[in-house]
Amino acid sequence: MLVSVAGNIGSGKTTLTTLLAKHYNWEAHFEAVDENPYLNDFYEDMQRWSFNLQIYFLNTRFSKIQELRKKGKDVIQDRTIYEDAYIFAPNLHSMGLMTSRDFESYFSLFELMNSFIQPPDLLIYLRATVPTLVNQIQKRGRDYEESIRLDYLKRLNERYEAWISEYEEGKLLIIDVDENNFSENAEDLGEVIQKIDAQIHGLFEAQK
Repeated sequence: MLVSVAGNIGSGKTTLTTLLAKHYNWEAHFEAVDENPYLNDFYEDMQRWSFNLQIYFLNTRFSKIQELRKKGKDVIQDRTIYEDAYIFAPNLHSMGLMTSRDFESYFSLFELMNSFIQPPDLLIYLRATVPTLVNQIQKRGRDYEESIRLDYLKRLNERYEAWISEYEEGKLLIIDVDENNFSENAEDLGEVIQKIDAQIHGLFEAQK
């Protein structure tokens, strides 16, 4: 089984992935932020490095999905390939930070790759308002995230909501991070786990 955690920058994906992997004894896989050769350059000059960054993400996520499916284990993954294609890349394009030519090349490559992969068995979406995202970004204190603008986070949030409203690839669980502090509150984490148990065991099938 493959469970994926999606959400905007600072929504708590890595934290929840870690907590759920420990609870369920799932194998956890995280976004390799520190190994990304383009991320620092991207935040310094988005227009110059946006296409390179998105291609790097696309390639690494595709390779990781193929690898995880071959393992045949229960796995939880921090961030999905869909977020790059439906949120980050089109957002960069709409902001004038990626040319139409580059975006079209990128998206056609995504569509080809997408035809070779299975979607996650359960997608967990962490919904959070911009103030909550900013608070959590500041708490973790990553240098390259200091220059992230509020309007950038807002644009991403709008695209996340549009994507999730049309998501039909498989089971979906939405967690409201403004209301659920799973990172610091054991009771809130327990509530998330109960909802996941219900999804995994198909208790909501009759309500669909």
